[in-house]
Amino acid sequence: MTSLTVHAPDGVPEVVEGTDLAAALLGALGHGTGGHDLVDGDVVVVTSKVVSKSEGRVRRGDRARALADETARVVARRGPTTIVRTHHGLTMAAAGIDASNVELGSIVLLPVDPDASARRLRARLHELCGHVVGVVVTDTAGRAWREGQTDIAIGAAGLSVAESFAGRVDAHGNELAVTAPAVADEIAGAAELAQGKLGGRPFALLRGRADLVLPLDDPGPGATALVRAEGGDLFGYGAREAVVRALRGAAADQAPFGAPATPEELAEAVDRVSAGTATTTPAQGEPATLVVRLSGEGGPHLAHLAALVVPLAYAHGWSAHRPSGTGSAVVAELRPLTP
Repeated sequence: MTSLTVHAPDGVPEVVEGTDLAAALLGALGHGTGGHDLVDGDVVVVTSKVVSKSEGRVRRGDRARALADETARVVARRGPTTIVRTHHGLTMAAAGIDASNVELGSIVLLPVDPDASARRLRARLHELCGHVVGVVVTDTAGRAWREGQTDIAIGAAGLSVAESFAGRVDAHGNELAVTAPAVADEIAGAAELAQGKLGGRPFALLRGRADLVLPLDDPGPGATALVRAEGGDLFGYGAREAVVRALRGAAADQAPFGAPATPEELAEAVDRVSAGTATTTPAQGEPATLVVRLSGEGGPHLAHLAALVVPLAYAHGWSAHRPSGTGSAVVAELRPLTP
């Protein structure tokens, strides 16, 4: 039987710039006085809010300016909500900027390097109590396709942040292919259940997964390992933004669309958009080049289809020579943007 316990202590004093988070945690736990002493293999969970406060990431006023500074690129906008990819690689509403549990008129930015923050806290805890623990720095995030929010790991140290089950066989003899639980995120969610949003409990102690905690000299991959590389996500833009970016066709907007599609995928897309009125064939002697021939009655319909070829190719990671032709035939050449 596996037992997992989570304890979120009360009595944590207000955190300000320069606060020793390790000392604050041990004090709240009553470490060494008969309280919840840390032991080797524990996982300490701390909200990014108090990490940021201790590191001086509190600002006054201008949320819009802060959002611009913290944004690597905009992913989607819906009314007042802006989803961005931060400089950390995180995709979050308002870049994770928070105005709750802070002095009125102030905002809190995410830590500059949450993994580094986790490493420092881990080292300081070992210095103070001698135990080897894992550390997770958390923040709250929404999820595509689901209502509500949950806490995720944005920083980690001394912890295996994901488990790989690829190649293992289940009880029925089925081989698992891509199963990889993001255990650092699961720990963050479990800790938040004990911490609560308004309870003033920024720390949690999770016990029962010592197998995930790494030796003191191994910081682990950090939560950065859970962030997909730019272009690796199937949803690099919101639905509306993807249309706008493809029509705009700027080189700087290309990466989130991912690696170039195969010639077969692009040919299928052209066929779907043209409703079967286009013929797509590889160029003679040039297997990486597709030739698209649009034919029909000419006029506005044909011109409209020709205009769609360029953004369609762009969205699939290909470039299109501007369609040329007259009358009832238009020809375009498509080439992948990278070999």
